[in-house]
Amino acid sequence: MGRPKAHGFFILRPWGKPHGFFGAVDERNQQKVGMMQKTQDLRVGGYKPLVPPRALKEELPVNEASTKTVILGRKCIDNILEGIDRRLLVIIGPCSIHDEKAAFEYAERLTELSKKVEQTMFVVMRVYFEKPRTSVGWKGLINDPNLDGTCDIQEGLRKARRILRRITEIGMPAGTELLETITPQYVDDLISWAAIGARTTESQIHREMSSGLSMPVGFKNATDGNLSTAINAMLAARAPQSFLGIDQDGQTCIVQTMGNSSGHVVLRGGARPNYDALSIEEAHLDLVSRDLPAKIMVDCSHANSKKKFQGQSVVWRNILHQFINGNDAIMGMMLESHLHEGNQKFTGNHADLKYGVSITDECISWDSTEQLLLDAHEKLSRYFFKNGTYGHQSSTRIIDKIQEPLW
Repeated sequence: MGRPKAHGFFILRPWGKPHGFFGAVDERNQQKVGMMQKTQDLRVGGYKPLVPPRALKEELPVNEASTKTVILGRKCIDNILEGIDRRLLVIIGPCSIHDEKAAFEYAERLTELSKKVEQTMFVVMRVYFEKPRTSVGWKGLINDPNLDGTCDIQEGLRKARRILRRITEIGMPAGTELLETITPQYVDDLISWAAIGARTTESQIHREMSSGLSMPVGFKNATDGNLSTAINAMLAARAPQSFLGIDQDGQTCIVQTMGNSSGHVVLRGGARPNYDALSIEEAHLDLVSRDLPAKIMVDCSHANSKKKFQGQSVVWRNILHQFINGNDAIMGMMLESHLHEGNQKFTGNHADLKYGVSITDECISWDSTEQLLLDAHEKLSRYFFKNGTYGHQSSTRIIDKIQEPLW
């Protein structure tokens, strides 16, 4: 009958039975292969239904005071990005929020301080609920609000919304980093500025998400200092995108965006700091070459301060000096600040936690915060007066001009 012919991975013999190259497949193995076997969720422990965004927003609705704060915050930041408002944008607050009481106390203090410097700076409170981790660790108040590993995300979203509502009610605009791509549906109506962090700026899904956000977005350079990832993120976010997401009812859907032109880069350092005049000029030229708005924010923390709170004031004063000496590419700064300086490790016992001290990155104290902002206000006031310019446009007049929602 001649030699059997090989087809694909099997040898077809004249009598039609397939045999593997490495020997015959016995009947019992053939039966096992033929049986239905589970091929999905092999490493999933379970699913917990999540409250739809609309239901949570109805439970914790936005009032008129919060709405006014959010609209004003977004409009002022847009004006700064467009060069209409010459004030410096200052994003300032704890590295992360873990204690509601401390967050509210900080917000109240910052609200009063912001009124003293409003002619020269527009202040937005850093209210971060999500923390990207290099490996493992506490992922923030939304993911694990009780700091006990139970990861009650539903309660975390509720806490985050409650905190944002109270902070904006007293007139303090809020800024946050958006990590989980469905989080915005739960809190976006209370946010005036958003950040895409160094670890996620290169992520396609975060760029797509940013294209549909209702507020201005700051894109950080990569952890190694590479700025091209942030610039490419800006370009992607400015374009209409289609991606998978959820709507206000929690329904999985195709999200179609119109693009977000209110983006800017944030220099946070990398292998070396990048807040010096040369680094800022290089970033400026890169933005111009890509036909993007040449407006740059500098993060005084992270790699620019080697994650030491003592270094933040050094960066702050350097950037302020550059701005006053004519570097108009600079539009803002970020500071990690808390009620008390430094940080602490959470060992699992809530009783051991010191009040008003960060449990993530090091922060400067409130006293240092107040000193830095008041000193900057004095210097900026002289600068604006000398140059015949003004930093501040009345918040009341801005609100009066707004005829329709901006989101």
